[in-house]
Amino acid sequence: MVAAVGDGRLADPPPASGRGYPHEEEDFEDEESAPRLRLSRRGIVVLSVLGAAVLGVLAWVVFFSSVLDVRDVAVQGTADEKLTSDQVRAAVGGLSDGPLARVDLDGVRHRVETIPRVAKAEVWRGWPHTLQVKVVQRTAVAAVKGDDGQFTQVDAAGVSFATEAAPPQGVPVVELRLSQPAKDADGVISRAQLVQGAVAVAAGLPPEIAKRAGSVLVHSYDDIELQLSGGATVRWGSPEQTDRKARVLVALLKQKGTLFDVTAPEAPAVSG
Repeated sequence: MVAAVGDGRLADPPPASGRGYPHEEEDFEDEESAPRLRLSRRGIVVLSVLGAAVLGVLAWVVFFSSVLDVRDVAVQGTADEKLTSDQVRAAVGGLSDGPLARVDLDGVRHRVETIPRVAKAEVWRGWPHTLQVKVVQRTAVAAVKGDDGQFTQVDAAGVSFATEAAPPQGVPVVELRLSQPAKDADGVISRAQLVQGAVAVAAGLPPEIAKRAGSVLVHSYDDIELQLSGGATVRWGSPEQTDRKARVLVALLKQKGTLFDVTAPEAPAVSG
């Protein structure tokens, strides 16, 4: 209610607070009067020293103590008995000793990749105590028959990684049966280059043809032929245009015949 005063003016209503101040002013005064926490320079130094000490202890535990030592080397990717987990662990050797945090991951990877059957390796820390190693094994796309009758396995990258008395099952055998002109041209195109070209042909074969290709015979650089299961022969020619020749051969094999010629893939032929 508004009351009139003697001069005719209206008087303001009394404040809601008994102290005569609005609530906002009371809150403002309360905030100003609240104590503030201030650290002295000495306190800051003490906290800094404590923080550094804690970090130092953690660093010692992780990098130098035996609390987080390597206790196991876990190996993934060994698909058969040709490459075992024990072989991988032996290659890692002493590089897995001591705290896990101090293991040289690149050093471990390089040592594992020196195993002939390993194409690639990945290494990482599996906290708190495990060193993880994942390997990718080389896969033979051809077996090269040597003069001694042994078979050297070669992968798609042309890397020789194993020699055994017999070729792997389902892998084409590369064999040099050089013509006299090819022997005479040995100084121009070496045997190693001829084998490399034949391996490239084997690597480019589709799976359905590769499993049927018993042999890749090299008579010269321009005269390579495939001996397929069932007695059919494929005249391949040179290693050039391997992808195109492979696509053409897939279509040709749907026809009946014993001789398939893809030496000129733009003009293939079937006979027999």
